[in-house]
Amino acid sequence: MTVHWCGTGLSAVPGLRRLIQSGTSVLVWNRSTDKAQAAVGDLTDDIRAFDLDAVSEALAPGDVVVSMLPADWHVPLAEAAIAKGAHFVSSSYIAPEMRALDEAARDAGVALVNEVGLDPGIDHLMAHALMADYRASDAFDAGNTLSFISYCGGIPKNPNPFRYKFSWSPLGVLKALRSPSRSIRDFSELRVDRPWDAISAYTAPLPSPETFEVYPNRDSLPFMEEYGFEPHWPVREFVRGTLRLNGWSDAWKNIFTEIETLSGPEGDARLKEMSDTFWDENAYGPAEEDPDRVVLCVSLKAEKDGTPVWHKTHVMDAWGDARGTAMSRLVSVPVSLAVDAVLNRRIPSGVHAAPSDPALVADWLGEVGHLAQHLTVVDHLS
Repeated sequence: MTVHWCGTGLSAVPGLRRLIQSGTSVLVWNRSTDKAQAAVGDLTDDIRAFDLDAVSEALAPGDVVVSMLPADWHVPLAEAAIAKGAHFVSSSYIAPEMRALDEAARDAGVALVNEVGLDPGIDHLMAHALMADYRASDAFDAGNTLSFISYCGGIPKNPNPFRYKFSWSPLGVLKALRSPSRSIRDFSELRVDRPWDAISAYTAPLPSPETFEVYPNRDSLPFMEEYGFEPHWPVREFVRGTLRLNGWSDAWKNIFTEIETLSGPEGDARLKEMSDTFWDENAYGPAEEDPDRVVLCVSLKAEKDGTPVWHKTHVMDAWGDARGTAMSRLVSVPVSLAVDAVLNRRIPSGVHAAPSDPALVADWLGEVGHLAQHLTVVDHLS
């Protein structure tokens, strides 16, 4: 069985190298073979120019296709995999078009595994671990009031005046600022058209507690079912969101104001112009000299009659070092773990996000512990 790894961009390399070094049969596909050669040429000669038809032709039953390409490629590659009886793995969110392939994947006996990067990915693992821990505890009661938060952010380890740095094109970050979100706050659905309308402060329980700016991201509500929340449970708060350095909203205030005025093709052109400027002015340098940082906190609190009876938080802090950027490790190594799980038949057929199986969750979080400089579970009531 062969792993067809498509894409060798900045977030792909550590996981790809891990698979090759472990002895897995890997065929590397990239639009630029020179860039792929620079990334993994010291480990393998099995590098080809990416082409959907060529990948489809090379697939055999039981193979695994990994897409670290832009999102537009995920569904076509997954469809090609199903047609050849091969599996598929991606770190991206499950799009409706991907979800629609579930029946075909089950009929073909193949797994289409998504949301196995950092966020989404490691955050899902932490949420599943917290829910399993809470359900098994003496404090568990279906009448308890629950509060769930999940905040993740890539930030510069050495803060700059812009309070942010980019490891790839800023265009995606700018477009995300135009996206609405849904979450739960004070027992009610909270809809926010723009992130800056819902910025709040969050103090992460790091060894030295640190306060960040946070805001809801995308649509949090479908993940309540994904994480095992029952429909009748009282939920005070449920939010999956983004974490930024304190001072970020002030540094970006003029950007927010301008984004509000942009629309249509002219607006898209202006976003591209802004992106190019930000890339020139606020891109990361080499990882060891200009390290990135990733902070992820996932927390679950249960209250009975207004008093906390169970409250734990998974806390991760990682930064760039001699191994490269924290972001590249935390996105791509979990993808490689998903490939291992698929090859070992530990994930069933159909469309899936990061696993909730306790054994896989424990195994993967154990591996994540080697990728981060700090990873722990804080019991706020102990």
